[in-house]
Amino acid sequence: MKNLAHGKEGWFKRRDSVQSYLMITPMLIGFLLFTIYPMFWLIRWSWFSYDGMTAAEFIGFDNYIRAFTRDERYWQSLFNTFLIVGGKLIMEIPLALFLAVVLNSQKKINAFFRTIFFSPAIVSTAIVGIVFYLVFEPFRGPVNLLGKEFGLISKNVNWFGTKGLANTVIILASVWRGFGTNMIFFIMGLQNISADVYECAALDGVNTYTRFTKITLPLLAPTIKTVMMLFIVNGIKMSDMVLALTNGQPGGSTEVVMSYTFKYFFSYGSADTISQYGYSSALAVITALILSLLVGSFLKATKRVGDFY
Repeated sequence: MKNLAHGKEGWFKRRDSVQSYLMITPMLIGFLLFTIYPMFWLIRWSWFSYDGMTAAEFIGFDNYIRAFTRDERYWQSLFNTFLIVGGKLIMEIPLALFLAVVLNSQKKINAFFRTIFFSPAIVSTAIVGIVFYLVFEPFRGPVNLLGKEFGLISKNVNWFGTKGLANTVIILASVWRGFGTNMIFFIMGLQNISADVYECAALDGVNTYTRFTKITLPLLAPTIKTVMMLFIVNGIKMSDMVLALTNGQPGGSTEVVMSYTFKYFFSYGSADTISQYGYSSALAVITALILSLLVGSFLKATKRVGDFY
């Protein structure tokens, strides 16, 4: 009887394993086709000079040497990417955390505001870019019109005329579209914190500031770590907002690393008129390595976050 029971148990386990593998097979196929294969494709073509029309020519490390020694604009776009990500970080994460703390309750009015604040995340990035361009339009934009109406400015400001102002508009548009998603992540983290902890703190007479800094933030640390990692990855991958809002102007000064690579791949905008698949592949590989180093360093630095809570 025992052998029969063990046999049935083993059969059920094998059946569950087969079902599990069958369920994840479509996802694995998609991952192999749309993630792993393109990665190897990029690495392969980064060793070639290829424009899509003439025969591909193997050139070894020449594309990488060009990127590291002769292409200053790539490194300028990378620096500008870090600048925009830093500006977003200062504004977006504190705003999302503040709203999450304020709206972390079961009141119906809070559910309404959560929906309102999250709604920009479902709007197309291209639409957001066009809307913010119209809002900050130098001659008829509402920002300039209201600024002059209230005496804040004496003449129209060309918000896209300098790198600093254009980057500011990009940051504001990106924050407006992204803070709602991070707010939801923080709310989910807050709702995983036991109410008993706050009740004990209230009985001990702990004030609101101490409760937030000594209880909420430490217990929310794993969620903050995840949000920050996703923020870094998505920030460096940003390209569509820049393409829709400024297209790298003025003079390519607001170019970010992914939009710069995109233009070489598709001969778009200020890049050369002929596509350079080999060189753009090399730029993509370099960017991926830099991103991997950043994320790896961040994960190592925050390895023990939340271990004591």
